[in-house]
Amino acid sequence: MREDADMKDFKDIRKKFSMHVDLDAFIPATDEEKAYMVQMRPSSTFFRDGVKRLLKNKVATVSLIVIIVITLSSLIIPLFWPYAFGEQLGIQPGKPVDSSYGNLAPFQYGKTEQERIAAGEKIFPHIFGTDERGRDYFIRVIYGTRISLAVGFFASIIVLIIGMTIGSIAGYCGGAVDLVIMRIVDIIYSLPDMLMVILLASVLKKTLGTALEGTALEKIGTNIISLFIVFGVLYWVSMSRLIRGQILSLREQEYVLASRAAGAKGSWIIRKHLLPNSISVVIISTALQIPNAIFTESFLSFLGLGVNAPMPSLGSLASDALNGLSSYPYRMIIPAIVISLIVLSLNLFGDGLRDAFDPKLRN
Repeated sequence: MREDADMKDFKDIRKKFSMHVDLDAFIPATDEEKAYMVQMRPSSTFFRDGVKRLLKNKVATVSLIVIIVITLSSLIIPLFWPYAFGEQLGIQPGKPVDSSYGNLAPFQYGKTEQERIAAGEKIFPHIFGTDERGRDYFIRVIYGTRISLAVGFFASIIVLIIGMTIGSIAGYCGGAVDLVIMRIVDIIYSLPDMLMVILLASVLKKTLGTALEGTALEKIGTNIISLFIVFGVLYWVSMSRLIRGQILSLREQEYVLASRAAGAKGSWIIRKHLLPNSISVVIISTALQIPNAIFTESFLSFLGLGVNAPMPSLGSLASDALNGLSSYPYRMIIPAIVISLIVLSLNLFGDGLRDAFDPKLRN
């Protein structure tokens, strides 16, 4: 027995130092060995992991649900609501103006509607009452929410495109290109935001009026076009700085060096390697930019530089409510609550995205 054990040890030592292929290593694995080698966790992707972490955040999940409910409500409710946002209920062709429709309290009816109800007809109630011109206030708040969300979303897309393009060029090229771009960013940062927004919006409102006549953009309105231009001129600097800093650290990685050695162009490296690896910063910055855009749009609409009448906006509704603040305070409170709810939900959701998708914040 002792000799057999020594012989076995000798064979094992010889196998270790032998140059021959060990055929035992190529024997098919048994079922037990396969079960042992199975991964304890199924393969996943960066996006799936981020979504799982996001859904575990209850505050961010509730905020996302609130945003979805508000967005769907602004899109679906106008389809079946019996009143239009610009319809003046007290005006009928060939008849005198019925002033009883103006400034109705919630769930009140005008004189003609009361007569129809007395005759047995069913009239849809005015949930938030009417404004001074006899227009249903609820549908105006719904349309104002739609306008504010649309302006915030598209303005953030414009900021994303400009900031991502300029930031990636500055981060990848470096040198004199980066120096010039960053000095421009510093100049824009030094300007007072609100003052420049008001000045640009006022100037563009007058200059775009004649330039857009007879074009497809005339239906959108000069004020909204000027808002998009203001965001494109002023609000891309934060996005560009974040993406520049991310690309400055990524461009020294080995895969970028390998792509350069293979003859890849800079634009291809940015599109295929650098921007995909900066996607977490892009998602987080865009999500946090939307509430900022909505707040700026509401602020400008409050000052009369927002959307064109009679199209409502949450800011313009709050501005119109100032005239009857003592008599009808709910007209100011309702759009203010909607603005606060949208901005708060988007900010909390953006914080949840940052916690879920930022690799530096992982446990």
